[in-house]
Amino acid sequence: MDLRSAFCSALLLSLLLLPLSANASSKVYIVYMGQKQHDDPSEVTVSHHDVLTSVLGSKDEALKSIVYSYRHGFSGFAAMLTESQAEILAKLPEVISVRPNTYHKAHTTRSWDFLGMDYYKPPQESGLLQKAKYGEDVIIGVVDSGIWPESRSFDDTGYGPVPARWKGTCQVGEAFNVTSCNRKIIGARWYSKDVDADSLKGEYMSPRDLKGHGTHVASTIAGGQVWNESYNGLAAGVARGGAPRARLAIYKVLWGQSGTTGGGTSAGILKAIDDAINDGVDVLSLSLGGSSEFMETLHAVERGISVVFAAGNYGPMPQTVQNAVPWVTTVAASTIDRSFPTLMTFGNNEKLVGQSFYSGNSSDFQELVWIGSTLDGGTSNVTGKIILFYAPTVMLSTPPRDALGAIINITVEARAKGLIFAQYTANNLDSVTACKGTIPCVLVDFEMARRIIFYMQTSTRTPVVKVSPTMTVTGNGVLSPRVAAFSSRGPSETFPAILKPDVAAPGVSILAANGDSYAFNSGTSMACPHVSAVTALLKSVYPHWSPAMIKSAIVTTVSCSVRG
Repeated sequence: MDLRSAFCSALLLSLLLLPLSANASSKVYIVYMGQKQHDDPSEVTVSHHDVLTSVLGSKDEALKSIVYSYRHGFSGFAAMLTESQAEILAKLPEVISVRPNTYHKAHTTRSWDFLGMDYYKPPQESGLLQKAKYGEDVIIGVVDSGIWPESRSFDDTGYGPVPARWKGTCQVGEAFNVTSCNRKIIGARWYSKDVDADSLKGEYMSPRDLKGHGTHVASTIAGGQVWNESYNGLAAGVARGGAPRARLAIYKVLWGQSGTTGGGTSAGILKAIDDAINDGVDVLSLSLGGSSEFMETLHAVERGISVVFAAGNYGPMPQTVQNAVPWVTTVAASTIDRSFPTLMTFGNNEKLVGQSFYSGNSSDFQELVWIGSTLDGGTSNVTGKIILFYAPTVMLSTPPRDALGAIINITVEARAKGLIFAQYTANNLDSVTACKGTIPCVLVDFEMARRIIFYMQTSTRTPVVKVSPTMTVTGNGVLSPRVAAFSSRGPSETFPAILKPDVAAPGVSILAANGDSYAFNSGTSMACPHVSAVTALLKSVYPHWSPAMIKSAIVTTVSCSVRG
């Protein structure tokens, strides 16, 4: 397949699938214009407007028609067009192809298939997953906030006896007894001796996971196949871990009420690492971080245990990477080929697409108000309205995920009807799950936010917006992988001469177990378990490889496929 054909095929998997107009004669078409003619994405978008204007007769109609602009990897757009308008566009010299939009159905929770680790492959095409026997009997230690053992991801049906080399224990406690461990969760411990009393309030004094973070991580690493899962109908498919036949050893070191950041002490974490070395784990996965480096992990590596850490969530600022000791694998977060487009219709009938997890009904038009300079003020008059938060200067000093969390709290407490939040990119959904899908919390980029503000400032009537339910879109039409904005960047302040992070893995909008259900989480905490699972698979195929050899194999392996 030549490059032009490849791009045309990719464009057929458009990010936007929903008809946007009540006019039955119009529908979404994909217009492909080949290589970008400008390095500046905004100039690429302007060229799209110009092309549409030449056909539709006015820039206003072009702005109303266009629904998605492809401006990063190539040039093209999706727009609402009649058949005759599409035919005219197809004859323009700068247009390579015009094709009708098509519908696609997601078949999986995606991240492992995106990495090329298909669960089902014929013997002649077996990959790492099959060669490793799906991680059979590799023991992965998860140092985190505990586990919810009743989750279907940890069903031990069909498992053989616990490996004889295992020396660990199942430490009982509140709502966690000996039967909470099984042939999947073969061990569990908890560490609270030096944790302050406030952090322990309302917590389970046991390995049981109150926050859900540790359960999400563990199921991403080694959860068994669970069919027909989704988050309120989004990302529907099969939930599974990367090494689904591996065994899990749980070390609860993070404490805190559900919905808080939680935390653990270095002392408790080091004790967990120490126990894990003795218990007989093959891989240690730590989706946690702090101001200090865990130099003691060198002892685990000396014992042949691969150690995988999250890089931190303080991006996009430089020198924010954590867990940068050279003998561990430090993981950044990136996107996968799945997005959640959410249509917004404004009072001037302009339609823009952001990203969210909104699973409610299509809202009525609501008044739109702008919070432009503060995280804690100007909210007395937003009850029943939709808030636009656009404050680029705030983002210079406040990480997007922190600002988003604060604005979501304001939105809920002020009884607003929804939130449109502007950040560097609309693809990093990050903390939007805090809205729980009950009200729309839509992410847009700064350029789109400026278009919304222009509408608000030039409208002769009260500005209003209507938000439609979110869709799930997957495939080559979604530009990926891309490093998440929140992912911490190097170099390390402690080890500036060492290249860190080592590798990036899926960490944006990852669906995995959370209590008895399944939920989205984003962060390097979600990227870390992907690399932990791959590490476990390599350990299974090459049991005599050292941690350095396994790390080297991961960071020096590339795929030549182009997505998006």
